[in-house]
Amino acid sequence: MNKISSYISESWQEMTEKVTWPTWGQLQQSTVIVLGATVVITAMVGVMDLASQNLLKLIYSFFK
Repeated sequence: MNKISSYISESWQEMTEKVTWPTWGQLQQSTVIVLGATVVITAMVGVMDLASQNLLKLIYSFFK
């Protein structure tokens, strides 16, 4: 039981004294970057999917 209470105490100390939390502005900036990257990657995957779909349709049309 002593190990558990020591673990909880040390964890609390680390989270309150040693961890550097981002400011509200930094958090908003990081969120915008993540959302932007998500949109760009989603668009890239969509374009690749569309291109591969059309390429496969073209290839399959040669064997009909």
